[in-house]
Amino acid sequence: MKTSMKRLLLPVIIGVLISGFWASPDFQEVAAGVAIFLFGMLMLEDGFKLFSGGFLEKILARATGSVPRSLLFGIVTTTIMQSSSLVSVITISFLSAGLLTLLAGVGIVFGANIGTTTGAWLVAGFGLKVNISAYAMPLLAIGIVLVFQKSNYLRGTGFVLAGLGFLFLGIHHMKVGFEDFKNTFDLTRYALAGILGLLIYTVIGTLATVVMQSSHATMVLIITALASQQISYENALALAIGANIGTTITAIIGSLSANYQGKQLALAHVIFNSVTAAVALIFINQMRDAVDIVSRMVGIADTDYALKLAVFHTIFNVLGVAIMLPLMKRLIVFIERVIREPALDLSRPKYLSQAVEEFPNTIESALQKEVKHLYDNAVELITHGLNIHRHDLFETTDVAALVSASRSPIEFDIDERYEQRVKILYSAIVEFTTRAASKELPQDVTSRVYQLREVSERIVRAIKDIKHMRRNTTRYTTHPQGAMSDLYNGLRTEIARILVEIDKLDRSDPEHRSPLWLDEERTHIESDHQSTNRRIEDLIVDGRITAEAATSFLNDSSYAYGAMRELIDAARDYYVEKDSAVAEVEQIIALDEDELDALAPETVGKKPEVRTD
Repeated sequence: MKTSMKRLLLPVIIGVLISGFWASPDFQEVAAGVAIFLFGMLMLEDGFKLFSGGFLEKILARATGSVPRSLLFGIVTTTIMQSSSLVSVITISFLSAGLLTLLAGVGIVFGANIGTTTGAWLVAGFGLKVNISAYAMPLLAIGIVLVFQKSNYLRGTGFVLAGLGFLFLGIHHMKVGFEDFKNTFDLTRYALAGILGLLIYTVIGTLATVVMQSSHATMVLIITALASQQISYENALALAIGANIGTTITAIIGSLSANYQGKQLALAHVIFNSVTAAVALIFINQMRDAVDIVSRMVGIADTDYALKLAVFHTIFNVLGVAIMLPLMKRLIVFIERVIREPALDLSRPKYLSQAVEEFPNTIESALQKEVKHLYDNAVELITHGLNIHRHDLFETTDVAALVSASRSPIEFDIDERYEQRVKILYSAIVEFTTRAASKELPQDVTSRVYQLREVSERIVRAIKDIKHMRRNTTRYTTHPQGAMSDLYNGLRTEIARILVEIDKLDRSDPEHRSPLWLDEERTHIESDHQSTNRRIEDLIVDGRITAEAATSFLNDSSYAYGAMRELIDAARDYYVEKDSAVAEVEQIIALDEDELDALAPETVGKKPEVRTD
């Protein structure tokens, strides 16, 4: 849909430009000004993405705990970055990654609409009053030098400075273009008064913003045309209302690659801007009177229509927030009813989408949540593969007793369930991490991406180990068969106990998670593996099991202990905070891999190539 929309608009835009170039040479100046301004917006957005280094995203995660904070965040960030589009993209990314609630996201959108009004004030109050192109050249010169530096912070600063330079240059060309334009072609001949003019110019403002995908660019175009007396004040008000409606196209396009929460936010954006525009259109006369009153209060001249337009833009956006804020919770309920959370499909990714690939924090967070999703699916396969019900396991206080009592085989096709619940999800994780690793991410984020992919690999290997031992486990544990049943129940108990401990780790406070118990578990596993092998020898000597049964069990025990190691190592990499002070101290005193391997028998880490059963 996104691609088809671009394909549809492209020939229309090119056709309009060619017609304009043919009709008037002065149109070229205006068109070039718009193009330069939009290019500056792109550089500004790219600069803030680089310059933030995750800082902006961390603030977003912490500053949206309440509606007032979300509202303030939207106002401040849009004012600083002069791009409600970038703020919308960030918000959709965080929503898709599960880092924001829909309520907080809607609050940010409300705030962004107020923050975007500062652009009109800057252009009307500064851009048209001074020779703004004089500031553009130094910014461009310094910015371009910084853009070619290796440091992301310096490059980000360069993009921001160059972006501002292009913004100023674009405003200058638009202003000059309209000044020259009025000498050869009077656009005011197309001015329309009354309700018809209000509606037609609102539609024009909407379409202009849809084409440029920037309400800020549309507002600059309107203000420069108004200052050059190329459009009437009444029509400029209608164009500004239309620009607010058209700006929702950015959120809509951004939501196309997002999950259902991103689409919910886009709908909220459309409803908010549409309601605000409707109120402004219905009460346009009263709002004009309010603009006149406020303008006189702050000392704006009656004939300074550019600044009066900025006042109008601010009043009707603030009014929209004032109207919608008390209805916010009802709006959320309505949106969640219209765009419902899709039925849970455990085989499909829940958090990975193109929308979360925009920023380092959302990449890491979405990937971490998806790996946890994979692990939850894996636990079901592992417990059922051992003929244990998952909910019983995590509720019991005596794992060994539960395992001994769990004799009924759980009928399911483990290979089919693996294909449905694990393989598809694991493939999506691998594909996502490959794309993420190709981006220019901070080193710590890149390392974490690779680490999480390794965690998913360990989880998958653990499942495959369980698949290998399932047949004999069912064979020897559904009916009591003496020593062999005891041996397989011992393996089931050890694996089940590790799953229980990992579940406790998951529910514990992140600040109190420690790698020490993981090392203790690894030590216990290696020791238990050795004692199990010695026990097999004793049972053969005593004649309690046959050599053939012993061989089968040794193969299965190798798979079982392999699965245990994979689960513990996955838990270590997933849960333990590598950069915490406690983790660093504990890592020093923890056993290293060589010490753990020294405790293992010769078969540790090796998979049998041939099964004799």
